Amino acid sequence: MTGLDDFGDGDDYAGGLRVLLSSYAQEACLTPAGSKWTRGLLRGALVSRLLAEAAWQRYPEHAATPLARPVFVTGLPRTGTTALHRLLTADPAHQGPELWLTEVPQPRPPRAEWESHPVYLALADAYRGLGLDGVHHMGPGQVEECWRLLCQSMTSVSFECTAHIPSYSRWLAGHDWTAAYRRHRRNLQLIGLDDPDRRWVLKNPSHLFALDALFAVYPDATVIQTHRDPRTVIASMCSLNERASAGWSTIFTGPVLGAAQLSLWSRGLRRFRADRARYDPSRFIDVRHEDLVADPLRTVETIYERLGSRLAGPARSAVLEAVKVGTPGADHTYDPAAYGLTPDVVDRAFGV
Repeated sequence: MTGLDDFGDGDDYAGGLRVLLSSYAQEACLTPAGSKWTRGLLRGALVSRLLAEAAWQRYPEHAATPLARPVFVTGLPRTGTTALHRLLTADPAHQGPELWLTEVPQPRPPRAEWESHPVYLALADAYRGLGLDGVHHMGPGQVEECWRLLCQSMTSVSFECTAHIPSYSRWLAGHDWTAAYRRHRRNLQLIGLDDPDRRWVLKNPSHLFALDALFAVYPDATVIQTHRDPRTVIASMCSLNERASAGWSTIFTGPVLGAAQLSLWSRGLRRFRADRARYDPSRFIDVRHEDLVADPLRTVETIYERLGSRLAGPARSAVLEAVKVGTPGADHTYDPAAYGLTPDVVDRAFGV
């Protein structure tokens, strides 16, 4: 597809890929549609890896791109991470990873050129109509989660969110993510090559699983953790994942999906709590979902204050406009019982 053959080395992506392929083949019970989608997902990650390797060679100066004081938004899915991320990246002094650049890593072209860029146009066509009925809007020019950059290393819980792959889950739970975050950083340096003075704001619930690796690679990072009742978010998350992967597996549905997602995310949150306790509390900012919904502007103002700045001038105007427009990620109808998620089961898993 690319004419390239240099996948690079140093982060054991091939080991992760072998585990993934075996897990998909032996455990996921994929349908023909699921097999086709999974091949496309893995092929896309490998294409992105090839393109990143080629671009790093084409733009060796990327290695000197500063990446100072990045902000990482994390928390359980469905806790407001998307809304908060898009409010923070509305500030013209901030930058986030646009979807198309996470798939085809390259220095970010001027915004005026995107509509005529062949890669952007192709991805705009591919993503047209996607977004799960407004629950999570997707578009090539929209800032998105950075898990696609971690997928280049085959190190991402995103694979577990759309398939029943317990062998891979066990492998990833014991895997060191540090090398994957080094590649993550190099991708950001490449994408932001022409925007060296803009602060990066990243977002991904999977950062819960790898705080030590994140801080090892981004030693001056600030982490924002969003909070919401696990009873609410786990069922919503299961519903969203089931809709996203509908028809792909004969087993990844109902109580099987519920048990897998409950195990995954309760483990992630417990690990994050334990890891977080070992670091300076000033490196973390907590945001309650209820506060974000009730007063998004004040929530952002508080975050800026904690970051040592004021929300003023163009930044304030941009955030106000984003608040008026609204941010996708609305709740939807779901049935916790369909996934075996009774309140007592959820409470025990999360240690409530």
